[in-house]
Amino acid sequence: MFTMLRRRAVSSVIPLLVVVLGVFFLARLTGDPANLYLPLSATPEMRAEFAARNGLDDPLLAQFGDYLGQVAHLDFGESLRTAQPAGEAVLRAFPATLQLAGWTMLLAILGAVVIGSLAAYRPNSATDRVASFLSSTAASVPDFWFAIMGVLVFAVTLGWLPTSGTSGAAAWVLPVVTLLIRPFGVLVQVVRGAMVSALSAPYVKVARSKGASESRVVFGHALRNAAAPALTVAGDLAVGLVNGAVVVETIFGWPGIGKLMIDSVLQRDFAVLQAAVLLTALVIFALNILVDICHALLDPRVRQQAAA
Repeated sequence: MFTMLRRRAVSSVIPLLVVVLGVFFLARLTGDPANLYLPLSATPEMRAEFAARNGLDDPLLAQFGDYLGQVAHLDFGESLRTAQPAGEAVLRAFPATLQLAGWTMLLAILGAVVIGSLAAYRPNSATDRVASFLSSTAASVPDFWFAIMGVLVFAVTLGWLPTSGTSGAAAWVLPVVTLLIRPFGVLVQVVRGAMVSALSAPYVKVARSKGASESRVVFGHALRNAAAPALTVAGDLAVGLVNGAVVVETIFGWPGIGKLMIDSVLQRDFAVLQAAVLLTALVIFALNILVDICHALLDPRVRQQAAA
């Protein structure tokens, strides 16, 4: 187990450096921050002073080297917009994204386990066909389209739900449902397929021959063995939620890391953008390692392969 964790941690170093390198240089393509933070009448001397004060007058490679040195000391620079530490701004925004993604995945997993298990219990039945059709439709709906339609119908036309904000349970409905649709549809299909295979396995027939109840057979024996592939897909979907929250948070004005990234790009706030992308990448790598650990705990074959 520890060997597998060490290998995953080491293999994550190079992709992390690529992410840091990419966001550093791509952020500079958005333009000169002086054009936003200085008046139109700014003199060349004012622009030079602004660049020197913010470390933008050095060559890009020198700036990148200084940035790596700062990151090594957990110093992510200061926000050009607020003059506050960029790391603090990111840490203030990230919990909102984690809460949104956490509730979304929890509801998606619980719903998919129930619906997928019921559909697999009677293959080709009406329940199975309806669940397959709805899950395929949900897995195909783009997040941004559903978000726009949700705002148009439930917020603008009917006035049932707010268009933005985080205060009150009603403000959570549209963002959570928008993010939940696709993971729910994908997980229902995965759980259904894994459960169909598990319910036809010999150990299920043995359990039934011993007089085990159907609920114990389905949720005690079959579901436990079908959890490994579902868990792997759920981990990939959770990573996608952290990335996909950028669009949803922007549409609903959710004060999370996604909206902070968009605002930082528009405001050319390089330090905040770099810190936000770096923290998001670290969380994604941590989620992938956590999924591998859970997969190894559920499947002895993975543990044996890691030990070998």
